[in-house]
Amino acid sequence: MLSPIIYTLMWIIGGFLQPEYSHIKQDVSSLVAVDAPNKKLLDKFIITSSTLLFIFYIGLYWGINSGVGSIIGPIFFVISGLLGVLVAVFFPLDAGGELMTTRAKLHLGLIAISGILATAGMIALWFRLASDTVWSIFASFSLITAMVSLILVIASSIAAKSNYLGLVERFMVSTYQVYYFVLALMVFLTN
Repeated sequence: MLSPIIYTLMWIIGGFLQPEYSHIKQDVSSLVAVDAPNKKLLDKFIITSSTLLFIFYIGLYWGINSGVGSIIGPIFFVISGLLGVLVAVFFPLDAGGELMTTRAKLHLGLIAISGILATAGMIALWFRLASDTVWSIFASFSLITAMVSLILVIASSIAAKSNYLGLVERFMVSTYQVYYFVLALMVFLTN
């Protein structure tokens, strides 16, 4: 449950420490771009958050109904979490948040793949849990969150060249973070 909190604190603190940064206009990744003034500090937040999420996903299969059911959703989440760690460690955006080098382009591509896998994981968990009496409400939450996430991914791609990219991206990222928190809470409460 700490991962979403740590990630959210990262971009709040990062924006506070960098007064010229705009949460409305700029994406979160710009806070940890190659030349970002607080990159080393904020990298620690992202790496910690991504690693905690990855570790949680490894145990997710067994945390839901003691491992009864499909492993597809948890596998999508594990791969998504691994990509998050790899992006945090090896693929920052270029100076100023630009996409000039292969490394920066891979940042964007891997983040997109990670988001698709996380959304697919939500849908797979919906299939797995819809008929389970304990998890059925979460199953509905999972499907609704997946639909909202897809809408916000589309909105983020539309806003990519606008002055509102940061705002739209934060809505999108927050949807995933709330989902991860609620999923972790459900696993905790049912075990």
